[in-house]
Amino acid sequence: MSLLLDEIALATARLAEAGVDSPRADAEIIAAHVHNVKRGELHAVPDSEFDATFWADIGRRENREPLQHITGQAYFRYLELDVAAPVVVDLGTGSGAIALSVAQEVPRATVHAVEGDPLARSWAERNVTKHVDGYTAGRVLLHAGDFTTPAPRAGLRELDQLAGTVDLVVSNPPYIPLGSIVQPEVAEYDPPGALWSGIDGLDAMRAVERAARWLLRPGGLVAVEHSDKQGAPVFWIFAEEAGWRDTTNHKDLTRKDRFVTASWPGE
Repeated sequence: MSLLLDEIALATARLAEAGVDSPRADAEIIAAHVHNVKRGELHAVPDSEFDATFWADIGRRENREPLQHITGQAYFRYLELDVAAPVVVDLGTGSGAIALSVAQEVPRATVHAVEGDPLARSWAERNVTKHVDGYTAGRVLLHAGDFTTPAPRAGLRELDQLAGTVDLVVSNPPYIPLGSIVQPEVAEYDPPGALWSGIDGLDAMRAVERAARWLLRPGGLVAVEHSDKQGAPVFWIFAEEAGWRDTTNHKDLTRKDRFVTASWPGE
């Protein structure tokens, strides 16, 4: 076994003791970042090229600094959509991960990414600029806006011309109930506005529902992410009694409820 793999094994034990959820994966990602190789190439790093910066970064992760802060990169699984969606709105885009994924995965889609927080919007702008290429050029448009206002038209003025014409609204809104205990990576590094969402954690989800009603064309779709304990209440936010159709709970790879989709028949 190589020196680097031995060090990764030791680092995995340290991260596990610190309560990190995925200690082996995090240790390997940090090692690959420090040594500028892919994770599958870690075994090929010569012992003479071991970089002690690895242990400095492991110490940061051990103190529960988010992995993406250490490596400067975040990863988002490609979306698989069953509908061609030429006009998409991503509410609360954050880093722009969902908006960019949709633009890459859905041919001809124009994605309007909305973010109210100036700092988050600056990161989204940076990522949109970084990933613009011949395929996605001009198809991800960033807007300043607050979708959580009681009247969507007031908070989403830049999208006024899209009202009633959007094919798909997507959102990963804040959904943590006030007073909940969260991991240090989240509590100490993410802005409060990206975390807390009222007593039951669903204030922002209700705002997404209001905004989606305003934005979607008849037959348009909405897809929202939630915590693994909120499948039932989110379903009822988008239930038939509220005017929605075909509301469906979907599970993640661990078979836990993770997102809800629904269609809007129009007023």
